[in-house]
Amino acid sequence: MIIDAWMQHPNADWIGNPMFESLRRWRPGKWSETAPPIEDTLAEMDRAGVSVGMLCAWHGPGGPMISNDEVAQYCRAYPDRFIGIASVDLFRPMEAVRELRLRVKRDGFKGLRVLPWVWGLPPDDRRYYPLFAECCELDVPFCTQVGHAGPLRESEPGRPIPYLDRVALEFPELRILGGHIGVPWLNEMLSLVMKYPNVFIDTSAYKVSRYPSELVEYMRGNKRHRVLFGSNHPFWPASECIAGLDHLNLGVEAQSAFLADNARRLFKLA
Repeated sequence: MIIDAWMQHPNADWIGNPMFESLRRWRPGKWSETAPPIEDTLAEMDRAGVSVGMLCAWHGPGGPMISNDEVAQYCRAYPDRFIGIASVDLFRPMEAVRELRLRVKRDGFKGLRVLPWVWGLPPDDRRYYPLFAECCELDVPFCTQVGHAGPLRESEPGRPIPYLDRVALEFPELRILGGHIGVPWLNEMLSLVMKYPNVFIDTSAYKVSRYPSELVEYMRGNKRHRVLFGSNHPFWPASECIAGLDHLNLGVEAQSAFLADNARRLFKLA
């Protein structure tokens, strides 16, 4: 079984956003330039052997980019294939808390994702803190992006230390998932994983062939590592991201943890 920890199904406004121009240069083609029907995303999952996708909403200062309603609709239509990850408005904290609570309790969403580079605010900013408390109360993880920002935004808010370090220290009950590995601050991110039992990494936006050696060595050396497979569909389809995995020689237990077991543990999936 494979669980994709980071994917989104694009709508036309999201895929055409000017900040993604850099990604379209890197990844020209169908998935970078169009908003196909949801059936195309399911077909790509089937091609890669992905059983379940953690399908995320997007919200930025200008409003919803991929709305929670859209994600909930796909999850209702394909409940055995998609699990929702909410996104909310950081600038309206009480509305954000209520929206997160609604999505988890009514729609079965299993996490919150906020991207620091979208807001220009690192995760130790005060606007996040009510949401961290609510994540703890709802028992769902906080998912975020670490490392450089591929889109045309500043990367500094995605630096793990000191920003995410402070969050993990002040919210020991909060499960944290740092997507996109953390390059160029991978060693900082790995140090947080080793320091805090509730901090995880996902490999979204990276092909297996591009995994840094430090990450591979950590996964090989620890059968119970805390690294999850993620694709960042549609810009990086899962079939391309996972190709060549057997060449890493992770071993059966470490590979199972990577592909599904860690996602089950982090998101508390049945």
